[in-house]
Amino acid sequence: MARGLDGKRIVITGSRKLSELSAIIEKHEGIPVIRPQQGTLLLAENEVERDLLNLVESGTDWMIFTTGTGLEALLQQAERIGVTQSLLTVVKQSKVAARGYKTFAMLKKIGIKPIVIDDDGTTQGLIRELQSYAFEGQGVTIQLHGEPMPLLVAFLKNKGAATRTLLPYKHIAPDDKVSRQLCQEIMDGSVDAVCFTTAVQVRYLYDFAKKNGYYPRINESFNMKVLATAVGRVTAEALKEEGVRRVLTPETERMGAMIVELSHYYQNPSTDIQQ
Repeated sequence: MARGLDGKRIVITGSRKLSELSAIIEKHEGIPVIRPQQGTLLLAENEVERDLLNLVESGTDWMIFTTGTGLEALLQQAERIGVTQSLLTVVKQSKVAARGYKTFAMLKKIGIKPIVIDDDGTTQGLIRELQSYAFEGQGVTIQLHGEPMPLLVAFLKNKGAATRTLLPYKHIAPDDKVSRQLCQEIMDGSVDAVCFTTAVQVRYLYDFAKKNGYYPRINESFNMKVLATAVGRVTAEALKEEGVRRVLTPETERMGAMIVELSHYYQNPSTDIQQ
């Protein structure tokens, strides 16, 4: 096994598959450092029940689905309160947009074909594809999953849409002690790379950094010494939105592929990094 991560301290910010990721890092002779920034998911049953009932009663001109997991949770909630068929009727009568191949696949599975699909799995990609549509006076319902999407909401409002959101789950922030420790390690360079497996982890780390005055030093470190690594384009996009210029991303959007790509990078540091 190649020793591309020989002695490198590699941070894992996720909360899933920790043992598997740690094992892959160790196989490449790296040192896994567990610093979860995911927080936990809280099922927002009361809020979603209210919002779903409002949606099936009033309808909508557009439905925008942003994650397969969130769509699945929404359907489960609809089934729980007995409005699945009513919800599907509303969706089929509206214009539908989807972000990500998993979302598209799930919609296809339930017989819904979006008229708008992003070109790269990112929010910016979805916005690009929506640019040519008129939204003035249109009602747009956006399915979220655990976090807001301010760029998409702002884009739609600027186009004259009346937006509302459906949030099946809410994220509870990670432990402040862990976030503070990670910020310090990034700033002083005592870790070599930080692996992000969802955009949520990026949001929480940066929310904490901004509230505690760490933001400038965090970005300086990411852009000069500590390598930010993203599992895929959506997560990379979240890092770039925060001002991180150096982001290593594997071609195959898988956690294992991310570690292998990181190992290859350290074996050949001249490898181009997305900027």
